[in-house]
Amino acid sequence: MTTKVLLQTTIETSQEDWSIARFSLLAESLRSERDDAGQPLFDVTARDRDPPRAADTLLSTIDRTDYGELWLFAVDSGDGLTPEDCRAIGEFRRSGRGVLVTRDHMDLGCSVCGLAGIGAAHHFHTHNVDPNAPRERDDCYTTQISWPNFHSGANGDYQAIEIVAPQHAVLGGASTRNNAIRFLPSHPHEGAVSAPRGENARVIAQGTSKVTGVQFNIAVAFEADGQMGRAIAQSTFHHFADYNWDPRRGAPSFVKEPPGDAMLRSPEARASVRRYARNVAIWLAGATPD
Repeated sequence: MTTKVLLQTTIETSQEDWSIARFSLLAESLRSERDDAGQPLFDVTARDRDPPRAADTLLSTIDRTDYGELWLFAVDSGDGLTPEDCRAIGEFRRSGRGVLVTRDHMDLGCSVCGLAGIGAAHHFHTHNVDPNAPRERDDCYTTQISWPNFHSGANGDYQAIEIVAPQHAVLGGASTRNNAIRFLPSHPHEGAVSAPRGENARVIAQGTSKVTGVQFNIAVAFEADGQMGRAIAQSTFHHFADYNWDPRRGAPSFVKEPPGDAMLRSPEARASVRRYARNVAIWLAGATPD
């Protein structure tokens, strides 16, 4: 059965920002997936939000649609989600459907704090601050960006991730332990996520800063518990952005760090990244990746 997937940002369309057009490789990759009968696994819609300060016409009603899962790219500075949007996304999960929520460094994407359950997994500079996190920049090169930020490498390169036992299905599952996902795109300043207390959630993957050697959380998985559907909290949307999969695709002009090209030179890393996206989409739909 084909699952309807919504890829959605929390900003309106802008060529000079991380609009949904900058996630086109992810959309193409999911659209290309087929089941054993050759039928599409996913029917993908990709869109930016309506102008802010009013409820988004789709997010605020998503609980009443036939979408099976939502991938929310929080690229706003604080006004990306309204209370109506958050309520509907919460009802969407309460109906048993899956949600991925991802953000970036410092306070970027902090509007997700209004989401029930999964919002508490995301820590920012001034919102839902992690009391146990160091109050210092991990990335000392881009000094205008304060904590939390974790330097996993250049955009366009990849990082080796550490799987937190027991290995979760989105990272390969127990049946493919020797073929587990080991690489994700790197980014100079990833955000902070954790497993909130009182939630059926745990950290499933971690990274290591190439500046300080600090270990940080990359992904938190929320299991379905009869009250809420499955969910993933991801440390940065750059794990899914075109620029990080293929730096030749370009970035907004405010991105000043020089990119790497290790992703382009490594078929293994590229395959790992696409497989991770596929596994996440299958798992959020309620199935087990093979």
